[in-house]
Amino acid sequence: MSDEANQAAFKELQERMIETTAKLKQVVNQMQLKEREKKRAYLTLEELKQVPDDANTYKTIGKLFVLEPKLVLVDEQEKKLKDSDDAISSLTTTKEILEKQLGETETNIRELLQQDPSLAQRIMNMAM
Repeated sequence: MSDEANQAAFKELQERMIETTAKLKQVVNQMQLKEREKKRAYLTLEELKQVPDDANTYKTIGKLFVLEPKLVLVDEQEKKLKDSDDAISSLTTTKEILEKQLGETETNIRELLQQDPSLAQRIMNMAM
């Protein structure tokens, strides 16, 4: 390959790596958010289980409190818990795919730099 082709290939791989890394960070942040939602739903559900069935329970809507049967609130929290689990499962799969893509891109960059040591030297000179 010519120097220009190697340089173009390196630039493309570098852009792909940056893009994949950004997506991976976004997925990790989404997973953390879903974990917090799951924990909140679990803790709320545990507290609701301790409340007697005939007690008045309220649901917050913004600054408003609305009287709701305990069963409705329990169902909502169980649904949130299940939805969070599903989302975490999906995000975990996405994370694994992105990590694999990132590893492949790193390998491709290493191979390219091993094939063309002068490219590696030029990159090092640009970094300084």
